[in-house]
Amino acid sequence: MDSKAILHHVETKSEWIRTSLRELVLQESPSEDRMAVNAAMAIAERLAADFGGRVRRHKQKNFGDVFELRFGSRSSRKPLLLLGHLDTVWPMGTLAEMPWREEKGRYWGPGVLDMKAGVVMALAAVSTLQELKLARPITLLLNSEEEVGSPVSRAITEKLALESAAVFVLEPAQGLAYKTARKGVGHYNVEVTGVGAHSGVDFQKGHSAVLELAKLVQTMSNFTNLERKLTVNCGVVAGGTRSNVVASHAHAEVDVRIAKASDAAYVEKLFRGLKVSDPHCKLTVTGGINRPPMERKTGTIALFKKARKLAAEIGFELDEAATGGGSDGNFTAALGVPTLDGMGAVGEGAHASHEHVVIEHLVPRTALLAAMIASVE
Repeated sequence: MDSKAILHHVETKSEWIRTSLRELVLQESPSEDRMAVNAAMAIAERLAADFGGRVRRHKQKNFGDVFELRFGSRSSRKPLLLLGHLDTVWPMGTLAEMPWREEKGRYWGPGVLDMKAGVVMALAAVSTLQELKLARPITLLLNSEEEVGSPVSRAITEKLALESAAVFVLEPAQGLAYKTARKGVGHYNVEVTGVGAHSGVDFQKGHSAVLELAKLVQTMSNFTNLERKLTVNCGVVAGGTRSNVVASHAHAEVDVRIAKASDAAYVEKLFRGLKVSDPHCKLTVTGGINRPPMERKTGTIALFKKARKLAAEIGFELDEAATGGGSDGNFTAALGVPTLDGMGAVGEGAHASHEHVVIEHLVPRTALLAAMIASVE
């Protein structure tokens, strides 16, 4: 395998990358819109069919369908799993305010970085390997609801990962780096039911759910332990109906991030141990850790070292990074399957109005992705 030859071949695809990415961005695909996500999936399926992609469609009722694209002839060799998603956080109509545009050496638009560019890079890398006769069995899994926690695709992702030699996740890079570790993610709902009363006439008959929740918010916030990289954020707090009514209900939505899988049980114990101080109030806690952490382990380290060497051959320096955000790669890494993340585009503004991809990095990083696919045994 000649990394430079792969680079030169990818360079001939730069216009294909641009037009394919533009087509995908112009097809808006919010997680909640099943038909819109399926329309984006259909574009990716058509692009893949041009170089032999075979699709298995996992049909869904409440979300877009999950598309499993296979490349290469059947072989006793384990396939490599490329992991992506085509849903975005942006509602239909966002293009009116965030139109596709090419400006200042960047491509702009909703979902361009997270992660439609990564999907196009994967397709360009696979087609390059097919044309250079470096093909191997490859599975490209495109999930439809990653941005809302992967409730239907997780089982499919885990099954395919266990059948694969390694997993490459096409999420955006961390700056210029690949991601070798991610925090696990949890979500808890904390609800307090109190006793409502008129605050002027029957104040003493009331038992405030808001007051009890306020105490619990302070307790939960103190669960944060920066030394063990554990954070707890009470991001949404609401309760009561009017200022002259002792609140009968209050709730909080709490985000939790953990760096080690062993902390999941620790966090669960903390939340299940919460209590109200007013015996007339009732506490209900639901939720838990829904994405295990992607810990920096031997298999991932070996993949990164290989990637760094190939990047140097192509002509750039590659670093590694850890992030507090989760991805579907958390699921595969937790199964013990070597997983390397952040192999998609370089840019800024994921989930923000300035979302963009830096054009100059698309070709060399697509070439690196292709070289990595070809190099895995």
